[in-house]
Amino acid sequence: MLVYRITLNQYSQTLKASGLAARWNPNEVMMIYTSASRSLTCLENVVHRGKIGLTHLFRIMTIEIPETVLIKKINSAELNENWKNYDQLNFTQNLGKNWIDSGETAVLQVPSSVIEEEVNYLINPKHPDFNFIKLIKTDLFIFDNRIKL
Repeated sequence: MLVYRITLNQYSQTLKASGLAARWNPNEVMMIYTSASRSLTCLENVVHRGKIGLTHLFRIMTIEIPETVLIKKINSAELNENWKNYDQLNFTQNLGKNWIDSGETAVLQVPSSVIEEEVNYLINPKHPDFNFIKLIKTDLFIFDNRIKL
Protein backbone atom coordinates (compact mmCIF):
# COMPACT_ATOMS: atom_id res chain seq x y z
CA MET A 1 0.00 0.00 0.00
CA LEU A 2 1.24 3.48 -0.82
CA VAL A 3 0.66 6.41 1.53
CA TYR A 4 1.67 10.06 1.23
CA ARG A 5 3.18 12.80 3.33
CA ILE A 6 3.81 16.45 2.44
CA THR A 7 6.65 18.06 4.31
CA LEU A 8 9.10 20.91 4.04
CA ASN A 9 11.95 20.11 1.70
CA GLN A 10 14.56 19.80 4.45
CA TYR A 11 12.60 16.98 6.13
CA SER A 12 11.72 15.02 3.00
CA GLN A 13 14.63 12.62 2.59
CA THR A 14 13.99 10.34 5.57
CA LEU A 15 11.04 9.00 7.51
CA LYS A 16 11.36 10.87 10.76
CA ALA A 17 8.91 12.06 13.43
CA SER A 18 9.27 15.47 15.05
CA GLY A 19 7.72 14.51 18.38
CA LEU A 20 5.64 17.70 18.34
CA ALA A 21 2.07 17.39 19.57
CA ALA A 22 -0.68 16.93 16.98
CA ARG A 23 -4.16 15.40 16.77
CA TRP A 24 -3.09 11.84 17.65
CA ASN A 25 0.05 12.38 19.75
CA PRO A 26 1.13 14.51 22.69
CA ASN A 27 4.58 16.15 22.77
CA GLU A 28 7.56 13.81 22.71
CA VAL A 29 5.55 10.85 21.39
CA MET A 30 7.08 10.02 18.01
CA MET A 31 4.56 9.44 15.22
CA ILE A 32 4.73 9.93 11.44
CA TYR A 33 1.49 11.19 9.86
CA THR A 34 0.59 10.02 6.36
CA SER A 35 -2.58 9.95 4.27
CA ALA A 36 -4.22 7.47 1.93
CA SER A 37 -4.10 9.88 -1.03
CA ARG A 38 -2.14 12.86 -2.29
CA SER A 39 -5.25 15.03 -2.20
CA LEU A 40 -6.01 14.20 1.43
CA THR A 41 -2.45 14.90 2.52
CA CYS A 42 -2.74 18.26 0.72
CA LEU A 43 -5.94 19.12 2.62
CA GLU A 44 -4.43 17.97 5.93
CA ASN A 45 -1.58 20.44 5.36
CA VAL A 46 -3.78 23.30 4.16
CA VAL A 47 -5.93 23.31 7.30
CA HIS A 48 -2.81 23.78 9.44
CA ARG A 49 -1.02 26.48 7.45
CA GLY A 50 -1.69 30.08 6.54
CA LYS A 51 -1.43 31.37 2.96
CA ILE A 52 2.20 32.45 3.44
CA GLY A 53 3.06 29.08 4.97
CA LEU A 54 1.96 27.38 1.76
CA THR A 55 4.61 29.20 -0.27
CA HIS A 56 7.61 27.38 1.23
CA LEU A 57 9.42 24.62 -0.66
CA PHE A 58 7.52 21.37 -0.07
CA ARG A 59 7.97 17.80 -1.21
CA ILE A 60 5.48 14.97 -1.31
CA MET A 61 6.79 11.69 -0.02
CA THR A 62 5.53 8.39 -1.41
CA ILE A 63 5.85 5.71 1.25
CA GLU A 64 5.29 1.98 0.86
CA ILE A 65 3.74 -0.05 3.66
CA PRO A 66 4.07 -3.75 2.74
CA GLU A 67 1.02 -6.00 3.07
CA THR A 68 2.91 -8.01 5.70
CA VAL A 69 2.90 -5.04 8.11
CA LEU A 70 -0.13 -5.23 10.40
CA ILE A 71 -2.42 -2.21 10.65
CA LYS A 72 -4.66 -1.47 13.61
CA LYS A 73 -7.81 0.51 12.75
CA ILE A 74 -9.78 3.09 14.68
CA ASN A 75 -13.17 3.78 13.12
CA SER A 76 -15.24 6.92 13.59
CA ALA A 77 -17.90 4.85 15.37
CA GLU A 78 -15.38 4.12 18.15
CA LEU A 79 -14.75 7.82 18.80
CA ASN A 80 -16.68 10.49 20.69
CA GLU A 81 -19.22 12.32 18.58
CA ASN A 82 -17.20 15.53 18.84
CA TRP A 83 -13.71 13.95 18.60
CA LYS A 84 -12.64 16.48 15.95
CA ASN A 85 -13.13 19.46 18.27
CA TYR A 86 -10.05 21.12 19.71
CA ASP A 87 -11.26 20.50 23.27
CA GLN A 88 -11.10 16.75 22.53
CA LEU A 89 -7.42 16.81 21.62
CA ASN A 90 -6.47 15.13 24.88
CA PHE A 91 -8.83 12.25 24.03
CA THR A 92 -7.33 11.54 20.59
CA GLN A 93 -3.76 12.13 21.81
CA ASN A 94 -4.30 9.54 24.54
CA LEU A 95 -5.59 7.04 21.97
CA GLY A 96 -2.48 7.57 19.88
CA LYS A 97 -0.12 7.43 22.84
CA ASN A 98 -1.74 4.23 24.09
CA TRP A 99 -1.30 2.68 20.65
CA ILE A 100 2.39 3.69 20.55
CA ASP A 101 2.96 2.42 24.10
CA SER A 102 1.26 -0.92 23.33
CA GLY A 103 3.68 -1.69 20.50
CA GLU A 104 0.83 -3.64 18.92
CA THR A 105 1.41 -2.58 15.30
CA ALA A 106 3.67 -0.27 13.30
CA VAL A 107 0.69 1.44 11.63
CA LEU A 108 -2.59 2.86 12.92
CA GLN A 109 -5.41 3.74 10.51
CA VAL A 110 -7.51 6.67 11.76
CA PRO A 111 -10.31 8.72 10.24
CA SER A 112 -9.35 12.09 8.84
CA SER A 113 -10.70 15.03 10.81
CA VAL A 114 -10.92 16.97 7.53
CA ILE A 115 -12.86 14.32 5.57
CA GLU A 116 -14.09 11.77 8.07
CA GLU A 117 -14.89 9.17 5.40
CA GLU A 118 -11.20 9.09 4.38
CA VAL A 119 -8.27 7.82 6.39
CA ASN A 120 -4.82 8.72 7.56
CA TYR A 121 -2.12 6.27 8.53
CA LEU A 122 0.04 6.93 11.56
CA ILE A 123 3.41 5.22 11.64
CA ASN A 124 5.31 4.24 14.79
CA PRO A 125 9.03 4.71 13.98
CA LYS A 126 10.04 2.75 17.10
CA HIS A 127 8.15 -0.42 16.15
CA PRO A 128 10.30 -3.31 14.79
CA ASP A 129 8.17 -3.48 11.61
CA PHE A 130 9.07 0.15 10.83
CA ASN A 131 12.17 -1.26 9.12
CA PHE A 132 9.92 -2.71 6.40
CA ILE A 133 8.25 0.64 5.63
CA LYS A 134 10.11 2.40 2.84
CA LEU A 135 10.32 5.89 1.44
CA ILE A 136 9.93 5.22 -2.29
CA LYS A 137 10.42 8.73 -3.66
CA THR A 138 9.95 12.40 -3.03
CA ASP A 139 8.66 14.88 -5.57
CA LEU A 140 8.30 18.62 -5.58
CA PHE A 141 4.88 19.71 -4.32
CA ILE A 142 3.50 23.16 -5.02
CA PHE A 143 0.25 24.20 -3.39
CA ASP A 144 -2.05 25.77 -5.97
CA ASN A 145 -2.00 29.53 -5.43
CA ARG A 146 -5.83 29.61 -5.42
CA ILE A 147 -5.80 27.80 -2.07
CA LYS A 148 -6.49 30.19 0.81
CA LEU A 149 -6.77 33.32 -1.35
